[in-house]
Amino acid sequence: MAHGPSQLLRVRGRSVTWIPPLVLLVAIATLDWFTAGTFRTISWVVLVPGIAAAICGLRGTIAVAVLAVVTYELEDRAWPHQYRTGLPDFILVVLGGLLAVLACVVRLRGERRMLHMQDIVETTRRAVLRPLPPGWGGLDHAAVYLAADSLARVGGDFYDIQPGPRGTRVLLGDVQGKGLGAVAAAAALLGTFREAAYHEPLLGTVADRLEVRMQRHIRYGAAVGRDEGDRFATAVLLGFPPDDSAHVEFISFGHEPVLVVTPGGVRSLPPGGRLPLGFGDLDDGRPSCPLRVPLAPGETLLLITDGVSEARDATGCFFPLHDRVARAVAEDPRAAEPGRLVRLVRDGTLRHCGGRLDDDTTIFALRRPRTPGGM
Repeated sequence: MAHGPSQLLRVRGRSVTWIPPLVLLVAIATLDWFTAGTFRTISWVVLVPGIAAAICGLRGTIAVAVLAVVTYELEDRAWPHQYRTGLPDFILVVLGGLLAVLACVVRLRGERRMLHMQDIVETTRRAVLRPLPPGWGGLDHAAVYLAADSLARVGGDFYDIQPGPRGTRVLLGDVQGKGLGAVAAAAALLGTFREAAYHEPLLGTVADRLEVRMQRHIRYGAAVGRDEGDRFATAVLLGFPPDDSAHVEFISFGHEPVLVVTPGGVRSLPPGGRLPLGFGDLDDGRPSCPLRVPLAPGETLLLITDGVSEARDATGCFFPLHDRVARAVAEDPRAAEPGRLVRLVRDGTLRHCGGRLDDDTTIFALRRPRTPGGM
């Protein structure tokens, strides 16, 4: 959440925004007092309410404006008549104070509007990317989402864990495009996943439901006049069968490769799978069939969106994810733990691109705990 100057300039919880304009006022008055009468600076106090308007609240700005007028009048009258600046500068100081108060009102309204919009964005983000409790679905997990637009803080990346009678299912994806259209598509896919992953006995059926939902979303967008014709989503769908702790089911919809990270090294899951969600008509309508791959307890799955794989440095080189992770776990086997792994990839990506993300970025790591349990 962004904060205004009145929230940032605090000492022990109390606002100290009045200090800079007060110091400036005293400095101007002191300088005027010790200068020759032919060079008066007291009129410069007109600047002080403007400084207050930029950082103080309304009452503070009014107080500073009044104090500036009083200081001007007292100091000017203390000089002999021939050295006084007189009525014109007095009017200038009064008008400067009034304009500063008006500017403060406009600034505070803008700040309140911005904070309200950020509250809406944060609520939207939590509705799309709901918080996942520790151990949810019987998995150790950690995730970080970095929006390319630091003000919007929400985009087309999505992920979730859904436990159910047929085991725990996991989804991570990336909707093509940006803006509210991408957010709406991500929300639609997550809603379908949360229901289908709980009720459907087969992971392939969950995948087919996601494809149907994406196509329905595109058709609805076209019906209401939104151009959704080229909208699609890449995704990874995982299933952890409750009766088989040595394997994981896996379907990729044209997404980034999933890495399996262990203290002994890094490997990729097979690339086989489906076309991105929304392109099912080009896949001859065949049902989804998950791959079943070995996964021992303690091995961590690392899922990313293309914000990581497409991060470039100043020379245009892509972020070497596989090499960085492999080197880190070789130096410290604990780097394969989900929390450490997510921080490692996040920090490495931001350093590599100098903090300038060109796309929304999601890093999601999860594994079965070595000790059975979970929700």
